[in-house]
Amino acid sequence: MGIKLVAIDIDGTLINSKHEITVKTKEVIAEAKAQGIKIVIATGRPYPGVVKILKELNLEEQGDYVITYNGSLVQETDTQKAIASHGLSHDDFIEIEAMSRSLGVNLHTIDSEKIYTANQHISPYTIHEASLVNMPLYYRSVDQMTDDIEVVKMMMVADPEFLDTAIAKVPTWFTDKYSVSKSMPFYYEVLNKQANKGLALIELAEYLNIPIAETMAIGDNENDLEMIEAAGKGVAMANAVSKLKAVADLETFSNDEDGVAEAIKKYVLK
Repeated sequence: MGIKLVAIDIDGTLINSKHEITVKTKEVIAEAKAQGIKIVIATGRPYPGVVKILKELNLEEQGDYVITYNGSLVQETDTQKAIASHGLSHDDFIEIEAMSRSLGVNLHTIDSEKIYTANQHISPYTIHEASLVNMPLYYRSVDQMTDDIEVVKMMMVADPEFLDTAIAKVPTWFTDKYSVSKSMPFYYEVLNKQANKGLALIELAEYLNIPIAETMAIGDNENDLEMIEAAGKGVAMANAVSKLKAVADLETFSNDEDGVAEAIKKYVLK
């Protein structure tokens, strides 16, 4: 029983500390695709933030898929048709925004095309996100965020130590209602309860009639936990956080040592 689908996180996993995909990793991914194995990018980034990578890896053809917004959206890459979609309502937005203010952290809201923030003093982490994912950033007061805006996910942002202190104060009812995870030391993501990379992987595998036992997932951070647990083989990068290593089946080299390429070569290629 071989691996038929490999889901790969981007930041800290696919790309190295120079934000590059190495030649070796590109070659191994190309070889896997040539053997008929589905290579699926699974990221917290929105679609605009992954287009360049999909093109670089030749994953824009018919039959290619991508998991974006930490599992809120599963799409065909050639048409961008949604296979599965789990967003947030306007009431959710109001509730999450109020929670961020009570915790004293900044917040930004993302739809399919734009990033919005109601913080007049815009966080440098919000600016970093807009630059990273190639999306325009707009200031909008809470009352300007009308219910026709289709929110996909929201992100609480702050300096890591302050954010960790704030997260510790988040009430249980909130984490029961929403899917929450840290994607970076300064990002705490809030999504629909049905949205995480693990559920997205299961949805895509079912859509493609691939047994979940014949999937592999590779990641490094807390927002990869459910994906690593769901996959038939869950692989943690050497640079992964301890929580992820604790649930992974296997460990590979770091993102600066072609860890993704090594994992695919060892466990996937025929």
